[in-house]
Amino acid sequence: MAATLLNSLTILRPAAVPSSASSSLSSPTSVVNFSRFSDLKLTSAVVTRSVDCVRGRRSSSSAFRVSAAADSSDTTLQLPTISDAEWKSLVLESELPVMVDFWAPWCGPCRMVEPLINELAQQYAGKLKVYKVNTDECPTIASDYGIRSIPTVIIFKNGEKKEAVIGAVPKSTLTTCIEKFI
Repeated sequence: MAATLLNSLTILRPAAVPSSASSSLSSPTSVVNFSRFSDLKLTSAVVTRSVDCVRGRRSSSSAFRVSAAADSSDTTLQLPTISDAEWKSLVLESELPVMVDFWAPWCGPCRMVEPLINELAQQYAGKLKVYKVNTDECPTIASDYGIRSIPTVIIFKNGEKKEAVIGAVPKSTLTTCIEKFI
């Protein structure tokens, strides 16, 4: 995947929509400069347009939502997301200890710990298997293991749940948990 260099982004501020169709719209703008940030990669952009009616006045706005992610190298580890069908063979029957990250794409704290999980997967490669389970797509697995809050990281060894860590925690907390079972 090629990286896109983004030096600046122009953002349109809300502009009043005149009541008469013959009037022109004015569109004040803001420019956000990204030059002080390094290693940012554009991951998505969504353009939305809305018209709101407030106290008899109509206003229109265009909004740009841009997700940027730090990328220290082009060889970013992408952890496998497993499903119900793969659960038994990959997690319960694994000869190595397994760390499973229960997450959902809409969960902010899940996205916060994702880089830590990726680092730990690289750090413990060959000693620990690391997988992700999307709780929206695999509610049965989440229910079977009592997942009520995400992110939740569970360590399995010999097919048994050994320890669970709930919430966005520091890397040291996860490292301590992993070290007990390796």
